[in-house]
Amino acid sequence: MPHDPARVADTKAWLSRAATDLRAAALDLAADPPVLDDLVFHCQQAVEKAMKGLLTWHDEPFGKTHNLETLGEACLRLEPTLRPLVDQAVPLTEYAWKFRYPGEHEGATRDEAERALMIAREVFEAVLARVPQDARP
Repeated sequence: MPHDPARVADTKAWLSRAATDLRAAALDLAADPPVLDDLVFHCQQAVEKAMKGLLTWHDEPFGKTHNLETLGEACLRLEPTLRPLVDQAVPLTEYAWKFRYPGEHEGATRDEAERALMIAREVFEAVLARVPQDARP
């Protein structure tokens, strides 16, 4: 039986956006010098959008939030095996705002950025493995 075309399209749209954020993060890392503050922002965004893609596939509402803990807990109700990845991803929440504006925060370090990219890629791949092929970008 074919999947609901609207759900497939909506899920694919979220996951395509997540893939674009991962690509932007990789480009930020390859830049000379690397654009680390932007990279960690894109990592947070990739995880957020991947989680929203999974929730969309399962027709679970999530509202407007950048909080990866909130989104992660909703994902865990559907896919408890994601616990280790969600636990690693939750700290990326602060990258939605931490380095986006002038203020008291120093920039992201290369180690921090590389770890964020590794986590974002792992979350994205884990979500892809949990949705049907036709809902993947």
